[in-house]
Amino acid sequence: MEDNNKKAKKPNFGQVVVSTLAAAIGVQSDKNRERDFQSGSIMTYVIAGVVFTAVFVIGLALIVKIVLGNMG
Repeated sequence: MEDNNKKAKKPNFGQVVVSTLAAAIGVQSDKNRERDFQSGSIMTYVIAGVVFTAVFVIGLALIVKIVLGNMG
């Protein structure tokens, strides 16, 4: 019974963010990956991945713009 309750519990916002960041840099643990696949919605992780990718690309573009703007 207790094992079924653990599987049914959805990950909270913080767990989704940490899982997304860990997956992005390739250090996701097997335990967390299994938790994500068993209890999380695929759309939650797809949206988190898209948002992370957009923020990452925009952040890199801003850093490049600032660095190149300070060059001359």
